[in-house]
Amino acid sequence: MNPARVFWLILMLIASPAWAFQTRVVTIPSAAMHRSFDATVVLPDQYGQGDSGARFPVVYVLHGSGGDYTDWTANSHIGKLADRYHMILVMPDGGHESWYIDSPVDPRSRYETYVGTEVVAYIDKHFRTIATKRARAITGLSMGGFGALRIALDRPDEFGAAGSISGAVDPRGSENEPGIEQIFGDPSRDADFWNNEAIIASAQDFGREHIALTIDCGVSDSLVQSNRLLHERLVELGVPHDYAERPGGHTWQYWSNAVKYQVLFFAGTFRHAAREMRAEAAAAG
Repeated sequence: MNPARVFWLILMLIASPAWAFQTRVVTIPSAAMHRSFDATVVLPDQYGQGDSGARFPVVYVLHGSGGDYTDWTANSHIGKLADRYHMILVMPDGGHESWYIDSPVDPRSRYETYVGTEVVAYIDKHFRTIATKRARAITGLSMGGFGALRIALDRPDEFGAAGSISGAVDPRGSENEPGIEQIFGDPSRDADFWNNEAIIASAQDFGREHIALTIDCGVSDSLVQSNRLLHERLVELGVPHDYAERPGGHTWQYWSNAVKYQVLFFAGTFRHAAREMRAEAAAAG
């Protein structure tokens, strides 16, 4: 073989990171819904190396309407982010049209309790996590973006950071979405519930609960206006947050790129939290 070609092949191997993350599918029971659901768990390469007692922060990543627990690994390279930032990624199943809420009209649909409480408890029990809100984040796309923000707001003791990618942050703009009335109820009769579930109605709580927040949406996305309104409300309230609009629409091309920035944001919040926890431990000891 040409020596020059050998040199370039070696150089490429050195420059290219070796991704060795592990992907597992686990079945997580729900006492709230009396059934079990599968979830994808991505473990960083470091999980199985060196100190077997090492613990890791966790990011929960929710799929959108019509999707399932396989969407993120099937349509993006999200697993690489687990290796890059030394964290566990969990993609639970949120049903096709659940909106990740505990439905007031369908007692069989209690996905907020499932994802926000039961899944978290299972992951903390079965994997080496840093079991504190300061090492736990949640994000998602579209319906999952709404769900991630709603769950973080309703369970601030569980999540220290939250994000939304192309989020349907105001369900009042999705009244014609198939199946949504079976989850939220009638928009007229149950207007109070619809209004209260809109993320903008609870925007001040992100600041009060000190939830690190990141939101982004494509400029060609039909949901961009509701995201802009939420951003403007957060600015008006003085709530710290990251907000970005990038070229793109409601597509996997956009989401698979945007999730890189969200996970980078969470990695930064985890590092900051780790420094705080070390300082607290030193002061206490």
